[in-house]
Amino acid sequence: MVDVAPLLELRGITKAFPGVIANDGVDFELRKGEVHALLGENGAGKSTLMNILYGLYHPDEGELRLNGKPLRISSPREAIDAGIGMVHQHFMLIPVMTVAENIVLAAEPKRGPFLDEQAAEGRVRELSERFGLAVRPDARVDSISVGMQQRAEILKALYRGAEILILDEPTAVLTPQEAKELFEIIRSLQADGKSIIFISHKLNEVLEIADRITVLRLGKNVDTVPRAGATVEGLAKLMVGREVVLRVEKPPAQPGEPLLTAEDLVVLDDRGLEACRGVSFELKAGEILGIAGVDGNGQTELIDALTGLRRPSGGRIIAAGTDITGASARDVLDLGVGHIPEDRQVRGLVLDFTLAENLALHDFRQEPESKWGWLYPRRLIERAGRLLKEFDVRGGGPKTLASALSGGNQQKVVIAREVSRDPRILVAAQPTRGLDVGAIEFVHRRLVEERDEGRGILLVSFELEEILSLSDRIIVLYEGRIVGEYPPTVSEEELGIAMTGARRAA
Repeated sequence: MVDVAPLLELRGITKAFPGVIANDGVDFELRKGEVHALLGENGAGKSTLMNILYGLYHPDEGELRLNGKPLRISSPREAIDAGIGMVHQHFMLIPVMTVAENIVLAAEPKRGPFLDEQAAEGRVRELSERFGLAVRPDARVDSISVGMQQRAEILKALYRGAEILILDEPTAVLTPQEAKELFEIIRSLQADGKSIIFISHKLNEVLEIADRITVLRLGKNVDTVPRAGATVEGLAKLMVGREVVLRVEKPPAQPGEPLLTAEDLVVLDDRGLEACRGVSFELKAGEILGIAGVDGNGQTELIDALTGLRRPSGGRIIAAGTDITGASARDVLDLGVGHIPEDRQVRGLVLDFTLAENLALHDFRQEPESKWGWLYPRRLIERAGRLLKEFDVRGGGPKTLASALSGGNQQKVVIAREVSRDPRILVAAQPTRGLDVGAIEFVHRRLVEERDEGRGILLVSFELEEILSLSDRIIVLYEGRIVGEYPPTVSEEELGIAMTGARRAA
């Protein structure tokens, strides 16, 4: 039962960074036992507001109140002591340690001077059973799924006595099935009296899980509305400030000659096992070919092989008439293949470089960026300024470090760099992961424009709605094999069945 009196209040919160006001007099309140969604575009100030609540930033103006009393938080430790836990979008786990060791870190049960591993695992099991958070306490973090890592992060907060949980873009890295499991966990936590702040840009998820929804736009609080009566269209308009086209509008494809061909491609994963087993397909000029499948069925290894990041152990890859099997990533790029990687922070950007430097990563050795071995920083900055404006990147300028941007704006920088190179073939892996509705609309429209100019787009996405609305043809990958090809008119149900391997191609 949700109490109508506010448990937590943020009043007039203002926070400015060089060149940008992230929060501008924001009010927000959370009631006990409720799920309150914080919605907004990339760079709207959602994460900044929650980082203030968690003690990572200090507000320039405004106050926090807990149970009606003033609250001053200067560090995450003080937030934890106040009963506030945060699960960040990019997890804070130590890969070489076990789940249990991560959860009890800095609050370990001891046997003498040493960690009592049995007691630690026992406490983790007890918590996981209480809240329905299935984890393997003895598993190393680097060997478990992203969904289980997230559960470990939630358990870490609960282990420290959190009554308020901040979930920052919790579904951004999850498969649809993992997202459903997360919602069940949130309902379990809510039933136990926990209060949850759910940061997101995904409108359907917010309408499914939240009791109330607060919308931020350009750092300001636009409105707080109850879930009852709220609609996807209405929330999108509040977020963006205009009507948003939620369905991709595109003319029929006019496919041309084959641009990218895979022939009986075999690719091994990091363990030396076959991740792709005889994959064959053809991508034509002027079409978007969608690859659907549940995460972990060979998509990552296939993308790596096509873009020169992993050498195939069998088969051939032909791009624009050239055999690129085993070619380097640089050679593949030079042949006109663009790559939007699925992990923007690991393979998409150098976080310690400026935006201008990141936008020039591929072409800094060519004119006009450089000549005779000399680099021209002013030209990099001028070019970056144009691209940042064209792709609506917010939160900084050409000299801003990539690490300072929100995840969604980092993604826009990657897309700007790859699309601006005018590639003949574009491999787009999860191109809208972490983007808000306005940015998704922009990216989808841009991909269709690239298609209509005769480029071949290979779209890999876990979002079925995205695959169905963008693709001209769809192939399904299951356990490293293509198990079916479908038109975009196929139903979600039929595609979902194929993704589980229940129906194989004849």
